[in-house]
Amino acid sequence: MKKILIIGGGGYIGTEVIKYFLNKKKKIFCNDNFIYGQKNSVTKFLNNKNFKLLEFDYRDTNRFKKVLSNCDSIIFLGGMVGDPITKKYKKISRNINYIGIKNFITLCKTNFDGRFIFVSTCSNYGLSKNMNLLSENATLNPLSIYAKNKVMIEKYILQLKNIKFIPTILRFSTAFGLSSERMRFDLTINQFVKEAFFKNKLEIYDGDTYRPYCHVKDFCRIIDKVLSSDKKLVNFEVFNAGDSKNNYNKTQIVKIISKYLNIENVKFISSSKDRRNYRVDFKKIKKKLLIQSKYSVDYGVKEIISYLKKNKNLKPMGNYKIRLKK
Repeated sequence: MKKILIIGGGGYIGTEVIKYFLNKKKKIFCNDNFIYGQKNSVTKFLNNKNFKLLEFDYRDTNRFKKVLSNCDSIIFLGGMVGDPITKKYKKISRNINYIGIKNFITLCKTNFDGRFIFVSTCSNYGLSKNMNLLSENATLNPLSIYAKNKVMIEKYILQLKNIKFIPTILRFSTAFGLSSERMRFDLTINQFVKEAFFKNKLEIYDGDTYRPYCHVKDFCRIIDKVLSSDKKLVNFEVFNAGDSKNNYNKTQIVKIISKYLNIENVKFISSSKDRRNYRVDFKKIKKKLLIQSKYSVDYGVKEIISYLKKNKNLKPMGNYKIRLKK
């Protein structure tokens, strides 16, 4: 039986990845320290004989040595995710998202010989002036602390020599869609749908700025494809993860949502502190690994609306407080 270690398995994407691979009868080691207090996100899996929870900080590398020797694959989703929280906790985020991940990868150099997927981000492209589709070879222009740390880890991985494990870097698009165990409404599409559904004021900053979007279910499919592909196709490779058809600007996202919800209170604001604007090319992953996205933004919008109809008493997102040792 294949054994997969998922770092950050208790998160929005991680819980969907766990569910996906448990359904495929894989054995899962889930590592998470639940810094947001979201341990209930994995409650559903605790009675599954193929699931084991490793509840500690991945920076405690000594506790991983025995685990690594028992694993075939590692999916690294861990860290402080997103621009707001990494900006608020600058020193801690560097310790977690750069130093901590780098030390973990260094441990793998001598203690692991399987597949290793590092989940990076298309935010690494930052700001594109000509708005051409950006391939994996495009110049990286990270604007946020979050993206800058991702770029530094990418560079560290790509300069490794004489290692036994097989690294692959996936630059994820902006995620959307339903994650039933750990739903997030601070992501663009998910947030817009929620505000429109509850008829709250919807403020759209820089409506003409583009991002690529990818459903969480497609992330699971892409990760599975990387793990099952011939190692020659994925070893030391960087892939944009998503699909070119899901490059949208914010105004277009609102238009899609308006097909299903009456958006009554929307305000477009011409400037913000987030200057990211990029359209991404996904030809490489489609051509080399023969995979493309299956789930559209339209699908995700309808899915979230259905979820909200059943969960109208949602708790507020909170204010990015974390429970964590520095």
